[in-house]
Amino acid sequence: MLFAPLFGAALTVAVATDPLNDSSGKTNPSAHERAAATEPLVHSATECIVRAVIADPRYADRPAAQLGDLIVDSMPVCLTRVRAMIEAYDRYYGEGTGEAFFMGPYLEVLPKAVLAGAKDARH
Repeated sequence: MLFAPLFGAALTVAVATDPLNDSSGKTNPSAHERAAATEPLVHSATECIVRAVIADPRYADRPAAQLGDLIVDSMPVCLTRVRAMIEAYDRYYGEGTGEAFFMGPYLEVLPKAVLAGAKDARH
């Protein structure tokens, strides 16, 4: 499955993050509810990046090791979706967790997701 590594990273963050401390007495969403709320945004951002990378004419000439440049170049096109993902993480897991997720687990598995998405798109 294309997004399995990203979803796994999202669940890892959900389990590892302490529940938000809300002094107003409201109940916090469970780890499952937070993952369910953020997973579609992770999927949307990743799908956008995959489409942008494989649409780039340079993609056909790039070895997998140089995929990072194409991913970076795809960010302006996908910025709205990436920001939505980061903001959702901040909202559900606490301030700063969105950037930490994006810069850590998300970017770690993104090249594999792009390669898998490109392979799926060819079939």
